[in-house]
Amino acid sequence: MSTTLLRSARLASSLSSISRTFLHQGAPVKHLHTSLKTHYAASNSPPPAEGFLPGVANSQLIKHTHHDALRNPELAGVANGETKKMNTFQAINDAMSIALATDDTACVFGEDVGFGGVFRCTMGLADMFGRDRVFNTPLTEQGIAGFGIGMAAMGSTAIAEIQFADYIFPAFDQIVNEAAKYRYRSGGEFNVGGLCIRTPCGAVGHGGHYHSQSPEAYFAHTPGIKVVVPRSPIQAKGLLLASIRDRNPTIFMEPKILYRAAVEMVPVGDYELPLGKAEILTQGKDLTIIGWGAQLYVLENAIQLAQKRMPGLSVELIDLRSILPWDVETVCNSVNKTGRLLIAHEAPRTQGFAAEIASTVMERCFLRLEAPIQRVCSYDTPFPLVFEKFHVPDMIRCAEGIERAMKF
Repeated sequence: MSTTLLRSARLASSLSSISRTFLHQGAPVKHLHTSLKTHYAASNSPPPAEGFLPGVANSQLIKHTHHDALRNPELAGVANGETKKMNTFQAINDAMSIALATDDTACVFGEDVGFGGVFRCTMGLADMFGRDRVFNTPLTEQGIAGFGIGMAAMGSTAIAEIQFADYIFPAFDQIVNEAAKYRYRSGGEFNVGGLCIRTPCGAVGHGGHYHSQSPEAYFAHTPGIKVVVPRSPIQAKGLLLASIRDRNPTIFMEPKILYRAAVEMVPVGDYELPLGKAEILTQGKDLTIIGWGAQLYVLENAIQLAQKRMPGLSVELIDLRSILPWDVETVCNSVNKTGRLLIAHEAPRTQGFAAEIASTVMERCFLRLEAPIQRVCSYDTPFPLVFEKFHVPDMIRCAEGIERAMKF
């Protein structure tokens, strides 16, 4: 074993020991958080890159078997079909392969996609469908978006890739002032509904401020587009096919830490999952928790930690899936039942999408609320390279938020 791996293994073992000791002693969660910070600071190596997303492989949210995968009623159309073990980038690749095979007007383009892309999501597509349908572009995000808008305006299906969500901002004007308004400004005569923009987002532990951001809230303020964030391979394939085929321009944000971490038995057939519809992952009666993307695995661990501190705690966990439009009905029905709400996301707290959810719930569920709505988010700073583990809303911070909601 290399020195780096050995050091990481020892660190992980030590951190696990600290956590077990605190839980056994019944110490407050905030004291555990302080102890972990102190241990990190005293160690000779930084926290492992995967440290703030543990346990994905063993998550109850992951469908490990053929039976579990096809039990979802949303997959009724492929319920009698085959499944195949895929990670998230393979499922995304499979979705684009199906889109290209079933739509002769579809093209995939972006920086390095002809070579397979930096995350291998387009691997083999150029060889399979030709380099006139899967091709590289210059390093110009506004050009990629503008090209996609023009292509979609002429009736084709444009599947564009922005290599990192952090670099989508040069294309911001094209997306919010052109793509989002194209149908409205023409009185419905023209549209760019065939445009889907894929982009990897979120933290991985070492991306720093230019390869870690989650900019979904910027686009959620824009009528005329849809914004989608999947949590797993099954979800990624179905939601991406739906996003490509939806007759509205769609931004599909892919949590890049899940590209290889999340592995499921994915239906090999052609299926879509509904946009604008949240999914209730676990039923509960005491507290509603909302997340999307990779944050759901953090929340799953936080719930387990909180349940050790508060035996009998019953939590309803909801995957929002679509940020725009978002499923107000499912969320509010849940909060009216539980009386409490916690929302967590990797984006900064101020004006993050949790604020919109909280405001809507306050308007619609005010008389049913038993505690202030909790928002557990990243801090209002640029994404810090050396402090990423403390910047993002980890299991400990989310567990603290659960305790605040329940003990109010």
